[in-house]
Amino acid sequence: MNIFETLYNEFIGFFGIGGIIEMVKKNDYSSLTTWAGIQNLIYPIIPFLLLIEIIRAIVYKRFKIEDYKLSFMVFVLNRFISRFISIAAVGFCIGLFEQWAIFKTDITWYWLLYGYVVWELAHFVYHFLAHKIRILWCLHSTHHAPQQMNLFVNFAHFFLEAPYADVIRTSICIILGVSPPLLFLIMFIDGLWGSFIHVGENIIKNGRLGFLGKILLTPSHHRVHHARNPLYMDTNFCNLLNIWDKVFKTYQDEKNEIKIEYGITRKINQNNILDAYFGEIVCLWRDIVKAPGWKNKLLYIVMPPGWSHTGNHQTAKIARTGYLAEQDKTVKNDDNIAEKP
Repeated sequence: MNIFETLYNEFIGFFGIGGIIEMVKKNDYSSLTTWAGIQNLIYPIIPFLLLIEIIRAIVYKRFKIEDYKLSFMVFVLNRFISRFISIAAVGFCIGLFEQWAIFKTDITWYWLLYGYVVWELAHFVYHFLAHKIRILWCLHSTHHAPQQMNLFVNFAHFFLEAPYADVIRTSICIILGVSPPLLFLIMFIDGLWGSFIHVGENIIKNGRLGFLGKILLTPSHHRVHHARNPLYMDTNFCNLLNIWDKVFKTYQDEKNEIKIEYGITRKINQNNILDAYFGEIVCLWRDIVKAPGWKNKLLYIVMPPGWSHTGNHQTAKIARTGYLAEQDKTVKNDDNIAEKP
């Protein structure tokens, strides 16, 4: 296979138009009446939205190569490292846990609703742990490293994160009765929506989506999730239904008066893919080396990012709590001034 054929296959694969090309070549469109044929039409939506996003940025002279450079480099790196690990993880969990399912579900509208609520719970668990356990944050932080939001950020992940995420999500769903066919349908819907919520301001300036924001996790909610502002950190862990964020009190709307600052709290070099990819692992290793005793070394691995053996913790929870306390103090002072004659 020569270089041009390789690039062609990568282009076709990225835009997800292989199925459409096959239909056109064979002049046979009968597959459009099947679920597989419908998927062939839906898959290219997100890549083409990304293309439109870039074109609009160029037309309106807002395009900056830095906005896409880091995410693109991570995407390319992942294409060389791994393609099939996540698929293998899903298959392994199905085979291991299907026999322990509390009951079996079918593909019906009511089981789809049940399955999606269960899936969102499983996604919440994976995503919450990825922010609250430092070794898992080392895997997830690559996705939060870009300092802007656009559809290419959806492709910026550490290569081991997807297998870990799918082990958690698949295991919970299978045990709680979500059948494999129903699970794959949910994964498809979730993957499409999960890509869409990374859409940038070049496509959707106000990502709140009106009344849909009451029940769905919107691009606005996910922009909040990617922010490093103290109020916004460690919020909005769901992917489509925001039910579990409201249950576990991690739900946060975007505030007009608080401009979103994307990225992680650690200063990174946006031109250095190794810093975005391995930087948090290096920082964790340094903390482990300098920590006194095996207990503290272990705690650095399992405690939240920002935890310190000295007690000088700088976790997201402390930053958010401090910000809210300061805001509450400001409001009370303003009220006291207003009450004075």
